[in-house]
Amino acid sequence: MIGSVRGTVLERSATGEVLVEVGGVGYRVLVPLSAISALGPGAPSFLFTHLHVRDDAMVLYGFPTRDERDTFEVLIGATGVGPKLALAILSVHSPGALRRALVDDDLDALTLVPGVGKRTAQRLLIELKARLEVPDLDLSEVPGGASPSARSEVRAALAGLGYSPEEVRDVLGRLPEEGPLGDLLREALKQLAVSR
Repeated sequence: MIGSVRGTVLERSATGEVLVEVGGVGYRVLVPLSAISALGPGAPSFLFTHLHVRDDAMVLYGFPTRDERDTFEVLIGATGVGPKLALAILSVHSPGALRRALVDDDLDALTLVPGVGKRTAQRLLIELKARLEVPDLDLSEVPGGASPSARSEVRAALAGLGYSPEEVRDVLGRLPEEGPLGDLLREALKQLAVSR
């Protein structure tokens, strides 16, 4: 299994393929379209990779962050999601934005991905919530609390920083009942730093 590649970008295409030379060998790597601009020819690069093996091909997928690779691997484990669709999802949404869409039950955000209609988005919403371990908090029951969108943004930010769903759930339960997003996020990070 090839877990990462470090080398020089020789070529890149608008379709999301880059050619990375590593020790004299060129690896063709498919990356999310959002990562293409940072991978200019001649530039040194480091990509976390996933080698996808089929009967007729071996395809190497590359990602600038470990979170993107891990999210890709979770996505391809979902029913009806192959590597092509998983890469398309990550070309439109960062892992943090995808988690935020799942938390907010935002079907419209999922339908922004080419090839994903309403029905597919509904199925993905249900399945990915479980697979990506998105905390399921009913924020409408927080009396006089911060707006659900502020809570959702704090939750997505903490998940994006690598905190576990349990840590996020615990700290959200201890946050002040109201306040601006910035204050809530600072308080959450302070509490998490103390508990670690």
